Amino acid sequence: MPSISPHRSTSAMYGRLLRHIVFATLFAVLSGTAAAAKVIRIAIDAAAFAPIDVTATVGDTIEWTNSDIVDHTATARNGDWDVEIPVGATRQLLLDHAGSLEYFCRFHPNMKGRIVVEPR
Repeated sequence: MPSISPHRSTSAMYGRLLRHIVFATLFAVLSGTAAAAKVIRIAIDAAAFAPIDVTATVGDTIEWTNSDIVDHTATARNGDWDVEIPVGATRQLLLDHAGSLEYFCRFHPNMKGRIVVEPR
């Protein structure tokens, strides 16, 4: 039987360990990282939301900016939220659950929008 020196087996063991650490780290970085939350911007101008329809993910933030000459709101049809957005202001809403959310402006009910929130 050939003999294996202790130095050689220790080096091989450390080499294997190092390879495992490198591969595990690489795997975690490439596949295990959750996507960062986004800010989705909706403009308000000429009595309209733009874009009208947006898709988001739970944890994202919707940001409305009112560039119109009058105040507006973003009011959920189901009553979950009511965001007042004065002239020149920006307001935000954190999306905390999945679903399709229709909203409108309380002051101008013809202004409508929809946010589709997908699970993370």
